[in-house]
Amino acid sequence: MIRATEVRGQHRWSEAPADNVVLDFDDRHRRRMTMTGTRGLAFLLDLEKAVALRGGDALVLEDGRLIEVVAAPEPLAEIRCNDPEHLVRVAWHLGNRHLPTQITAKGLRVRRDHVIEAMVTGLGARVIGIEAPFDPEGGAYAEPSHAHSLEAASRQHATHDHSSPDHSSRGHREHHHDHAHHDEDCDHDDGHGPSHAHAHK
Repeated sequence: MIRATEVRGQHRWSEAPADNVVLDFDDRHRRRMTMTGTRGLAFLLDLEKAVALRGGDALVLEDGRLIEVVAAPEPLAEIRCNDPEHLVRVAWHLGNRHLPTQITAKGLRVRRDHVIEAMVTGLGARVIGIEAPFDPEGGAYAEPSHAHSLEAASRQHATHDHSSPDHSSRGHREHHHDHAHHDEDCDHDDGHGPSHAHAHK
């Protein structure tokens, strides 16, 4: 089986991919696992160490072909705050619990957890249930190309017009449900079809 032994970060490749794999957050942090792309290309991910993959990264096969990584939509809680100071305060509490957290212009995103949702609601934040790709911060030792800025997100939050609808395109549709748990299975047609991944212990 052909192997993928290298990762190219977002915006570091421009060739047309030979295939793509749709992976959730857990399956995007692996060192060695077999994968099958949405077009049927089977390969072995075989890296020197586990890498946190992001949507838009590319896996490089031994023959030079590329496999695009697509982040699968997942049930998430989007946490909306009143102002940048409030955002930083809530983010501190999430970080204190070592929770993987994604920072966006609208607020913070974590995986659905009723205990955490109750905590941030108690801190005055608003929780909205959504389905979207989960792309949390990589931490202090993350690869520089994968780093984000809380300061930049706070600036965006401060200048964001909360009264206007969001018309941004994220590659996948995001479904919002105020305080609603999205426990049932959803049939999402993301245009990429199924992909399969099997981890090797």
